[in-house]
This record gives sequence, structure tokens and C-alpha cells, in this order.
Amino acid sequence: MAAPPVPQGLPPSALLAGMSARSVAIHHVRACLYGAERHGVDTSALVAQAGIPQQLLHAPLARVSPQQFARLTKELWSVLDDELQGFGPNPQKVGTFAMMCHAVVHCTPDLRAALARCAAFYRLFPGGPLLTIAESPEHGEVRIVFDLAAFDDPEHYLAESVTVVVHRFAGWLIRRRIELARVELGYPAPNHVLEYDLLYGAPCRFDAPHTALVFDRAVLDQPVLQDEAGLHAFLRRAPADVLARLDYGSTAAARVRRLLGQSLPDRMPAPAEVAERLAVSPQTLRRQLAAEGTSFQQIRDQLRRDVAVTALAAGAMSIEELSQRLGFSEPSAFHRAFRRWTGSTPRAYQPGN
Repeated sequence: MAAPPVPQGLPPSALLAGMSARSVAIHHVRACLYGAERHGVDTSALVAQAGIPQQLLHAPLARVSPQQFARLTKELWSVLDDELQGFGPNPQKVGTFAMMCHAVVHCTPDLRAALARCAAFYRLFPGGPLLTIAESPEHGEVRIVFDLAAFDDPEHYLAESVTVVVHRFAGWLIRRRIELARVELGYPAPNHVLEYDLLYGAPCRFDAPHTALVFDRAVLDQPVLQDEAGLHAFLRRAPADVLARLDYGSTAAARVRRLLGQSLPDRMPAPAEVAERLAVSPQTLRRQLAAEGTSFQQIRDQLRRDVAVTALAAGAMSIEELSQRLGFSEPSAFHRAFRRWTGSTPRAYQPGN
């Protein structure tokens, strides 16, 4: 199994500073393979080409790096020639999304027109994702409603992917993050529901009549600021920059995660310091995090886990050095924590193992 390229000449501190993107749960790896498997594709070779150790597929707590997940997505696109990865009734040829981007970025003055053109574009393809833009002047909200009835999507992988891609693409068009008021999901809360704060950074309502993204209607008036050069860079970084990039939201957990991520690789601030920087008391921050089903320690461990997974998969540094950089007193303590986080040893994540 070939190791992914590692940036040369950068000190370990610089490498760690660029690795705070979220890792991807093994659930999503298994779920994204479903469409190819239903079409009779042997996915074991694709997993190997992505640099993902086969044994991790059977470890419930395992994670993969954003780079590994992006490579797997590209392998699926290539073998199926389908950007829907085999989940839809009809394939959507690779290049469809890029063509939609070109249709939108050059000819629309604002986000309202851009989203309308995006919706019209995909209505040309039977069996593709259908979008409806529903404005509510009385509530000051807009809902991007997704009709995903045509998908064979038992784990809701395509529902998650399509909503995330539209949200990130819309924010990229206007060069600002679109803060979601909520995400409505037309299915029960899944077992991996704790991943949703990392996906959306917003309150999620399950068992809703439709799947929809809800945000401030005034955002639709924002001008499209991207151009041809920006589009080329955006497409060159896809899908990693869209599917796996950590998009910090407005929840207390997201704000804490952002501050901790910004502190790498020097040190992670204590809870009291984070609370002060967020202009709340430590007690208030604890209550806010508890209401969201998490804690400062859990967020800190998630961040260290994600950095460790990415660094190990990239072969960026030794286990001993990584342990020290992440603030562990000795490698054995890092080994114990990593096994608790992922169910596996750090060595299982290194290239060639």
C-alpha cells in the first residue's frame, strides 16, 4: 500500500498546524461504498488504493484522514463514472458538478439567482438531487429543500453529502460562511448522530417532513464574488475541501473546537481561558456544552484524535514525536488514549501496516 505524499522541509509544528481538519468516521467510509457494492463492484481494491487499511473497516470506532476519504471518493467516481456514487437510479457523469459550477459562477449576480440556476441545472438530469428554494418573508428565513426520494440511501450518506456540498458551495460563492439556523432531516436520528455537529455546526431536527437547510433570508441578497480563477482552485481541491473540511458553525462546541484548533501546535488553552475568550463564565460554557451533549474534554480529545489520525496516515512523524506534540507525558499514554478513541493502536494507522 503506497503511502500518501508528505510535504517536505516543513517542521513537525507546521505539519500539525495544518492537520486540524476533522477525521472521517469509518461509518462514512462503509456507507459511501454501498452504491458501488449494489452495482457489483469489488470495493476492496478501491479501499486499498485510497490507502485505508482493510482492518479498519471492521473497527467500529475507526477513523480515516480527509485525504484518504477524498481519494476513496475519487476512486468511486472513476470506476462508476458517477458523481452520485451509485446511489441514484441513473448515473451522473463525472464533470456534471463542475459544469454546474461554470453555469452558476459567471452569470448570476447574487446567491438567490445562483441557487435558482443550480436547482434548474439539476432538474435537467432525471434521478438527480432536486432542490427547491422556499423563502419565508414573514419568518425571515429561506429553506433549501431537497427531494432525495429517488436515492437508494439506507445510511443517509447521500443526504448528508448533498446537503453539505450545497451549503459549502453556497458559502464559497459569496466568500463567507453561511450560518445555518437549523438543519431539518427527513429521517430518524442515526447511530452516528454525534458526527452531525461536525457536518453542520447547527441544531438538527430529525423526522422532519423534508430534508432542508434553513438560514437567514437576507443571505440570498449577497453578491456572487467568485470568478474563473477561484473556480479552478475550488474544483482542483474537490472533493476534500468540500466533503471533509471542518466547517465551524455557531454552536458552543464548534466555537470551542475552533479556538482549540487555532492553538495548535503550541498548546491547548484550559477551559477557563477558552470561556474567557468566548466572553462567558466557565460554568456557562459547561452548561452550553452539556446541552449539546458534549464537554470540553470530549472536544479536546476529538481534536487530538483527528490530528493524530491524519498525521499517522500521512507518515508525517513518528509515534513518539506525535505523542509529545499532542501534549502526552509519554508514548504509552498516547497509545492508551488512541486505542480508546479509535479501538486500534497508532501503528495500525501508519502506511504499510
